[in-house]
Amino acid sequence: MDDQAVYKRLGTEGTGPLQRLFQHITTLLTQRITVAATIALAPFAKGVYTLDETTLDAVARKLPALRGRPAGDDQLLPGKLAGLFDLRRQLWVRLQFQDDPHQNEKVLARTLVLGLAVGSLILADLGYFGFAWFDWLTDQGYHWVSRLRAKTSYTVIHVFYEAGETFDGIVWLGAHRADRAAHASRLIRFRVGNTLYQYVTNVLNPTVLPPLEVARLYARRWDIELAVLLVKEHLKLHLLWSCKTAVIQQQIWAVLIIAQVLQALRLEIAWRAGVDPFEVSMALLVEYAPRYAAEGRDPVAVFVERGRELRFIRPSRRTVIRGPEIPPEALTPAPADLVVVRTPRYAERKCMPHGRSKKTKN
Repeated sequence: MDDQAVYKRLGTEGTGPLQRLFQHITTLLTQRITVAATIALAPFAKGVYTLDETTLDAVARKLPALRGRPAGDDQLLPGKLAGLFDLRRQLWVRLQFQDDPHQNEKVLARTLVLGLAVGSLILADLGYFGFAWFDWLTDQGYHWVSRLRAKTSYTVIHVFYEAGETFDGIVWLGAHRADRAAHASRLIRFRVGNTLYQYVTNVLNPTVLPPLEVARLYARRWDIELAVLLVKEHLKLHLLWSCKTAVIQQQIWAVLIIAQVLQALRLEIAWRAGVDPFEVSMALLVEYAPRYAAEGRDPVAVFVERGRELRFIRPSRRTVIRGPEIPPEALTPAPADLVVVRTPRYAERKCMPHGRSKKTKN
């Protein structure tokens, strides 16, 4: 399945007219920015995506039934959005509204990614960490990268490289019979300053995905947080003006459509100006693009031609990711007969629709 087919297929069944409009516009924008979308990010993968959920801000206490509710009351929360974000195109691929703000994120995780092209790469935070989830992704033909959750047991079955606290090897996740993954994973560990970083992935070949690239990839998971910031803060989704679910959803989809257009415009500006997309100020694009459009001027052309002069384009302040660079000749190849699949067993986790869980974001 090619990228265009993915965008046409995902998120269209069982949705309302605003969702369908969102998907139609997303497909058009995808076609427009195809040339601008970079493949330098994990070139071995068919696509690179991240998923997350965000709780919507509390509504105003205007209805009689809500006036007596104290600030922070659950009934003031309209719900949350679960989203799948395309890191190469900087566009939302699929979004689902959930009216229960406490539903565990794992409940919708498979629905969000199902339908992506085989060979796609999925990044997710520790709230999604789970052996059954990792095995399901692998069985579907997806690549994945995650941080290693603290106190997760594992058994090393092959070492590619080890020197001090730097380690790259294949492990079985789950050293105990009660909870163990079916597919072997690769563990990457290294220290930068005072911080010990540990990642796991099902990309078992270290020459395809070196440790430093694993760290850089996982850091791109922050992109979805910035996309949420655009929606909530720059486009004022946090100012929910109604307590009625239907009206709230209309506002949500209207804001998301605007966000998609802005994300696509920024990517096109960056491509035409020859800069990284994050060097183009999203805050200034939100402020000035409507002004230029109202004046009959092309916002993309203005940003490209005068962006540096007007500081619309400026150096990005994103953190530079550091990590070990291990030469291929220092790696010990895995034996051809290494067993990397076994019978799994999954311990029960509280991830039912109404089960509250403490989420560790990292």
